[in-house]
Amino acid sequence: MSFLEDLARRAATERRIGFPEVKEQRTRAAIVRLAAGPGPVPIAVTDGEDVPEGIGRLDLADEELRTRVLPFCPDLEEAGSGDTLRLAAAAVACGVLDGAVAGAVATTADVLRAGLRILGPAPGTKTVSGAFYMVVPAGPAGPEHVLTFTDAAVVPNPDANQLAEIAGAASRARRAIVGDEPRVAFLSYSTRGSAEGPDIDRIREALTLFRRRNPGIAADGELQVDAALVSDVADRKAPGSPVAGKANVLVFPDLASGNIAYKLVHRLAGARAIGPILQGLSRPLNDLSRGASIEDIMNVARVTALQAMRATTDEQTESS
Repeated sequence: MSFLEDLARRAATERRIGFPEVKEQRTRAAIVRLAAGPGPVPIAVTDGEDVPEGIGRLDLADEELRTRVLPFCPDLEEAGSGDTLRLAAAAVACGVLDGAVAGAVATTADVLRAGLRILGPAPGTKTVSGAFYMVVPAGPAGPEHVLTFTDAAVVPNPDANQLAEIAGAASRARRAIVGDEPRVAFLSYSTRGSAEGPDIDRIREALTLFRRRNPGIAADGELQVDAALVSDVADRKAPGSPVAGKANVLVFPDLASGNIAYKLVHRLAGARAIGPILQGLSRPLNDLSRGASIEDIMNVARVTALQAMRATTDEQTESS
């Protein structure tokens, strides 16, 4: 079974995922196709727009709904404003929705702003970041595999503490979304002292912080990307490393390198890019590339459902 097939299977739940961009045609098509399947359940978040037949809806003009969401977004504008993105985020915050997906029209900055102001960071988290799940097809390098690229969407120049938080959030998210054990590589242009400089010192400090906070997760750095992914190279450059040659969470030193890398792998290696998936929010709200296909939107919705399932499990664990 391919990863995308398994993703659809595991996301076949009754989780209610909101879509505040229902006027956008790809989003409408994705909602219809999701509704025809076993789950998650798509909900159109509207400001009076028509929705496809059989699709549940939340509307900005619904006074009962507004009463529920206003404590989480007191300045939500009056009906007719078209402010469905913030309505969706507030509905997630109060539990009317399990998660939401936007970004086919809205910018990443808009989606992130709604998430930060209404949902806020998860407890104990200061850094909200983003990741792409790169589904690399089977080929000469081996069978299909999934790599987490982080941060490729949010934080331009993370410091050591932010890099450690980004890696921690990506590791926890990977367990929920992919279902395997994270193996974290902090990437650089150097492998274990082959070069020196302030940027490399930052990577090493991030690794130290990450290991202190996440003692059960395999991690190493600084690693060049070939040492992180290719066993033969790893044997020469980083012998004895717990992750070299088999890393599945790639932590990039800055936003530019992460964003460039995911687009190169997507365009030149034919990898499917799922995301950007936001990490570190208190509840699931995810972004889309504005060039997302219908299938991309459906896959992000499925990931959002898995995040919601994980969030529920975490909340139950904390309360027990």
